[in-house]
Amino acid sequence: MTRLSTADSVRTTPEGLRWEPSPRWVRGRKGGFTVVDSRHPVLVWEPGVPVPLYAFPREEVRADLLRPAKNPPVGTHTGSRTFYDLDVPGELLESAAWTFPAEDLAGHVAFEWFRRTGRGLDHWYEEEEEIFIHPRDPHKRVDALPSSRHVRIEIDGTAVADTRRPVLLFETGLPTRYYIPREDVRLDLLTPTGHRTGCPYKGTATYWSWTGEADVPPDIVWSYPTPLPAVAAIGELLAFYNEAVDITVDGERLERPVTPFTHTLLPGPTP
Repeated sequence: MTRLSTADSVRTTPEGLRWEPSPRWVRGRKGGFTVVDSRHPVLVWEPGVPVPLYAFPREEVRADLLRPAKNPPVGTHTGSRTFYDLDVPGELLESAAWTFPAEDLAGHVAFEWFRRTGRGLDHWYEEEEEIFIHPRDPHKRVDALPSSRHVRIEIDGTAVADTRRPVLLFETGLPTRYYIPREDVRLDLLTPTGHRTGCPYKGTATYWSWTGEADVPPDIVWSYPTPLPAVAAIGELLAFYNEAVDITVDGERLERPVTPFTHTLLPGPTP
């Protein structure tokens, strides 16, 4: 088949898909089986979905493990009509793979990511580094910068953090996150939970909840104990959801932003 050159710029299909070739070596595994081993992946952005996924040339996936889907969710994934069940020894994963209805992407197969949708391949690697939830977006930056700004955080009028040595994390498309040394946080007002999340840019986060009487969502504070090298400066520091607490920076109270996390944090309808 014709390879999609990494020299190609981002393209848009008539179906509204955006795609571009990636130079990264990508592998996907289910259990002990390597299902994808590709040096010619393609990044695909679906309409209305802020993060990309990968599609792979058919000859770089274990097509022998794919079966026509018994219950295909026809119409999902931008109107896709061809879905596959993934049959690995000991397990059948329904509709774990599909092809996009776009001539540009003919011959390419995409897969669900378990840690994003609860089904699909459970381990993914770019080169030798494991990634989580979704591929990294080459058009997105994540920078962790030590600062001397004065950051104060309150919950329902109670000061829970006050520092002049934060690390500011700037991530494209999200508000600035303020990571604070544990010594400058009222840990006695927080309790650790078993909640965990993964991020392809930062690593695996652990969480705390507020112990006071205010109507505050759970898991409002998080930390990356062993962050990825690119953001090592945030290691062991604590951050609060700007969407649900009051943050004052250098004497200026910040407005609470509305982000993709807002509807999961706050009860009732979101603006």
